[in-house]
Amino acid sequence: MAPDDGSGAGAAAAAAVVAADAQAPVKKMAAFSRSWILVNREGRSSLLDVDKYEIMRRVGIHARDLRMLDPMLSHPSKIIGREKLIVLNLEHIKAIVTADEVLLRDPSDENVIPIVKELERRLPGSGQFQGEEDEQQEANNDADVGEQNEFPFEFRALEVALEAICSFLDALTIELETDAYPALDELTSKISSRNLDRVRKLKSGMTRLTNRVQKVRDELEELLDDDDDMADLYLSRKLAAGSSPVSWSGAPDWFFASPTTGSKLSRTSRASAVTAREENDVEELEMLLEAYFMQIDGTLNKLSTLREYIDDTEDYINIQLDNHRNQLIQLELFLSSGTLCLSVYSLVGAIFGMNIPNVWHEGHGYVFKWVVILAGVLSGSIFLSIMSYARHKGLVGS
Repeated sequence: MAPDDGSGAGAAAAAAVVAADAQAPVKKMAAFSRSWILVNREGRSSLLDVDKYEIMRRVGIHARDLRMLDPMLSHPSKIIGREKLIVLNLEHIKAIVTADEVLLRDPSDENVIPIVKELERRLPGSGQFQGEEDEQQEANNDADVGEQNEFPFEFRALEVALEAICSFLDALTIELETDAYPALDELTSKISSRNLDRVRKLKSGMTRLTNRVQKVRDELEELLDDDDDMADLYLSRKLAAGSSPVSWSGAPDWFFASPTTGSKLSRTSRASAVTAREENDVEELEMLLEAYFMQIDGTLNKLSTLREYIDDTEDYINIQLDNHRNQLIQLELFLSSGTLCLSVYSLVGAIFGMNIPNVWHEGHGYVFKWVVILAGVLSGSIFLSIMSYARHKGLVGS
């Protein structure tokens, strides 16, 4: 019984190891899905190890939008504006942008680390134009208007993300061009299986990269075509409009007894008017999106040029192959014509070589010489006639 107990314990241990190995990817996946990094308005970053429900409670994002940022699922590039946040899904950039902070997924990714550093560098010093009330008089009104004209926090974060994804895709395009053009030139000079396989892999990579660039371009174009979608990205404006009163007609008269209070109300009324006037003004965001749309469109044009070069190379190779095929056909024509002439010559020899009694076999030895000469002349005449006819019809080169 002792050996059986030992084997049972060993089997249990092995089963435990297998179970631990099976749970390891699950734990890794869970840890991966809980990894976030937060960058606030001051540019300070902090790691967050929270689940999706905590993220939903923190920023108020819907589960459907959060699922779009799941790295285990495949979703097209998308920029969506909600009531209090912006959802960014641009290749490896999966972020949630609010009016005060940015949440980035998978901060350990080598492509995400530079984005975090850029956010830390460019986000500090954002204008607090959400309606901070100070105790200054009318002399500071211009400063208040200047605050309102500052670039909003969410647009600076969006600019960093767009700049990163455009630069990333452009770098991949340049790398592909660096490898593709020499490979194509080498293929045109020497058609071989190795060169053909190399170009095939480069063309497959170009097709995949073109699809990725096209998705980002289409998303930017779709945003630029819809002013309502662009207006949804103005988080700071919506926050200011929600926190500022639209009308002060019902305010008590004693509010204006204090010059300071009157100045506050005057500035707030002007800010409300500006907010109402600019509610549908998306020129600032439109200029930002157009700049990066032109950049991503230029990247797509590079890929289109590369595709045209590949197509031209394929056409050139096909022409070369057709030329070689025509040369083989001409060679086959020569060989077939020669075979026909030799068949005629052999036919004459076979006729005179038959073992049938006839008068030519006796006392006519000189006939053999004339038969050989005439058969050779006849075969050569047939060959020349075939070649002349083929050249006349353009079947062979001159």
